[in-house]
Amino acid sequence: MQPLPVLDNADGRDEPGRSPGRARRLPEWLKRDLPAGNGNGFTRTLLDDLRLETVCENARCPNRPECWSRRTATFMILGNVCTRPCGFCSVPKGEPLHVEHDEPARLAEAAVRLGLKHVVITSVTRDDLPDGGAGHFAKCVAAVRERLPDAAVEVLTPDFLGDPAAIDRVIAANPEVFNHNVETVPRLYRVARGRAEYRRSLDLLDRVKRKAPHIVTKAGLMLGVGETTDELFDVLADLRAARCDVLTLGQYLAPTLKHSIPVARFVPPAEFDSLAAKARLMGFRQVGAGPFVRPELGDRRAVLSLWYVRPGDRVFEGDRVAEVLIPGATFDVPAPATGTLADRFALPNDPVSPGQVLGTIEEEEPARG
Repeated sequence: MQPLPVLDNADGRDEPGRSPGRARRLPEWLKRDLPAGNGNGFTRTLLDDLRLETVCENARCPNRPECWSRRTATFMILGNVCTRPCGFCSVPKGEPLHVEHDEPARLAEAAVRLGLKHVVITSVTRDDLPDGGAGHFAKCVAAVRERLPDAAVEVLTPDFLGDPAAIDRVIAANPEVFNHNVETVPRLYRVARGRAEYRRSLDLLDRVKRKAPHIVTKAGLMLGVGETTDELFDVLADLRAARCDVLTLGQYLAPTLKHSIPVARFVPPAEFDSLAAKARLMGFRQVGAGPFVRPELGDRRAVLSLWYVRPGDRVFEGDRVAEVLIPGATFDVPAPATGTLADRFALPNDPVSPGQVLGTIEEEEPARG
C-alpha cells in the first residue's frame, strides 16, 4: 500500500521546526482574494430576513464569500444543531431544535429571490426524529417545485440510519440529484464520522439508483485526512459498484484549530487533476475535483467553458468533448460512446447542472466480423 506524499507547504517540503501541534501553513494555491461587490450583503440580509440556515456559514465553508457574492447559497434545514459528533465538522452538536414547519415555504422564497436555477438542500443529522427528517426534505423539495418549476433540485442528505422508508420518502420527492457523502475512507470513519457507517452510506446510494435510475446520484470525499491512494481508489470502486454518477473530491480544511482531526496533507491542484482523470476512466459521469470543491457547492454555479469538438467530429468513448468550470476546479465531460457529435445544446459560459444533456452523439454501428 503506497501512501500519498505529505505536503506541509507549497513546495512539498516539510517546514523546519514546525511542532506537531502547530497549524500547518497554507500553500499558495489555498490563498484567495475576497470577491468584490455587494452580493455578500444582499445574501446575508435575505437569509437573516427569512430566518434560514446555510451550510456555508455553519460549516465555515471557505467558498462562502465567493458563493454569497454571486447570490448563491446551500440551504441547511432542520435547525443548526446536529445529533452526531463528526470530528471534521464545525456544525454545533447537542440537543436539536424543534422542526419549523414553515421552513419549506421560507426556503422556496429565498430560492426565488436569489434567482437560483439549481437549488441545493442539505441538513443537520436528526437521529432524534422518527424519519430522520426525510419528510421535511420532501416538503422542501415540493415547495421549491411549486415556486420554481424549472429549477433543478439537489438534496444532500444524512444516512437516515439506513431506514429504507425514510430514504424512499426522499426518493418519492423526485429530486434531480440525490447527494450523499461518504466523506473519507473506511479506516478513518471512527475518528471522522462517529456513528456513521461506510457500508450504510453505500447502501443508501445503491438504493436510490435501484428505486429511481433516472435520479443522478452523487457522492463526495474530502482529501488530506490521512487516506492512502489505494484506500481512495477502493472507495471509488465501491461507489461505482453502487452506480454513483457524480463524484466530488476536495481538500479537507480543519474549520478551527481545536478540531480533533488535523490536516494531514495539502493536495496540490495537479494531483486533483490526475485523480479526476482516473475517476472518469472508472465510469463516473462527472467528476469535480480541486482544493475548493465541496459536495454541497452544487454544479448550479458550474458553467460550460469550452467545447473540444464540433458537430460532425468523430469521437471515441472516453474522449473529452467539453470542459466545465466550477469554483476551484475544471473537469472534462467524456464521450459516453464512440460516434459522431450530432448536436450541442449549450454554449460557452452557459450555466450547467448535474445530469444536464449537453449534446448528442450518433453511435457507430459495431463492426461485424
